[in-house]
Amino acid sequence: VQLQASGGGLVQAGGSLRLSCATSGLTFSRCVMGWFRQAAGKEREFVAAISRTGLSISYADSVKGRFTISRDNAKNTAILQMNSLKPEDTAVYYCASVGRSTDSIVTLKNQYDYWGQGTLVTVSS
Repeated sequence: VQLQASGGGLVQAGGSLRLSCATSGLTFSRCVMGWFRQAAGKEREFVAAISRTGLSISYADSVKGRFTISRDNAKNTAILQMNSLKPEDTAVYYCASVGRSTDSIVTLKNQYDYWGQGTLVTVSS
């Protein structure tokens, strides 16, 4: 199983970035996909998650209204569109997956089975 996160970079406050998580080796359509982030010196925190079908979505309060999670089951890819970025969004962003038999959401990082390598997002003020 491989998860490859990409799309990070340096952006000014108010700008946008689109993160992608390409997966292989898993049955993507049966997996909940999540995005987490870890800022320097802090614990990894939940950002967003999307159920197998995309019908259920959850966001951290800090990103609601600014970030959008989506998935393309035909391409085995999860997307995190980030708009109106703030300096406090600076972190390494990780995608993660966990298999589920129902169309549910998982928000706890210790329930995810597989993780990507992370992509750095830096927002300058």
